[in-house]
Amino acid sequence: MRQKILLATLILSVLARLPLFAQLAAPNESGISLGHVHLLSRDPDAQTKIWVEAFGAQMTKTGTLELLRLPGIFIIINKAEPSAGSVGSTVDHIAFSVKDAASMKSKLASIDVPVNGPFVSFPDNLRVELLEEKSQTLPLVMHHIHIATPGVEVVKQWYVKTFGAGSGTRRDLPAAIFNLGEVDFLPALMPTAPTKGRTLDHIGFEVKDLEAFCKKLEAAGVKFDAPYRELPNLRLKIAFILDPIGTRIELTEGLAGK
Repeated sequence: MRQKILLATLILSVLARLPLFAQLAAPNESGISLGHVHLLSRDPDAQTKIWVEAFGAQMTKTGTLELLRLPGIFIIINKAEPSAGSVGSTVDHIAFSVKDAASMKSKLASIDVPVNGPFVSFPDNLRVELLEEKSQTLPLVMHHIHIATPGVEVVKQWYVKTFGAGSGTRRDLPAAIFNLGEVDFLPALMPTAPTKGRTLDHIGFEVKDLEAFCKKLEAAGVKFDAPYRELPNLRLKIAFILDPIGTRIELTEGLAGK
């Protein structure tokens, strides 16, 4: 009996460390986790098909808002004419770790989605990177958001300070690290364009007690693109801020556990 209890305790301990498909990662000590990526697409159905059939995304809702749910992140897609793709903007690409890269690339090939090395070319010129991690339990997990800027260290420190992220590196690149996923910073030779209006319009963070957090940001002089407000029809509280290089960032309260 004692052995069974110990085994059950061990299994529960392991499962507690895994990212649950139905929710975002646990927030860090500042109450913040990676939340979502918001895309603009000429053909949302074509975008959705790839996320569902190749990446295994599941459709869910918060109020009237439809979301695609993946381990550690939500994808939101709006029908619009994007001004340009992700490459050339401050957010060059987003990345997922996959247990079996060959299997993932085969799924993408079966629906005629181009893959060049580790990079997937989505419609509307969205760039997505795949990193193989054979030791992970889930087939696919959110890995990082990749920001391109000439001033990597200054921008990294802004993310670390603003969101209470850990300060680290990945493959010698500066990184702001969360409990699941990270924001990596790639040196760019030229200034990159703000994200607003492009295929990857903005990135999002889920925040505990968003109203109080926004007051803290205002006091610190963070630039707001839209003030804090509550949206009962979406069951969300939101605000938009800009990072020092023009990346549009949505802050939400209400996505966790969806």
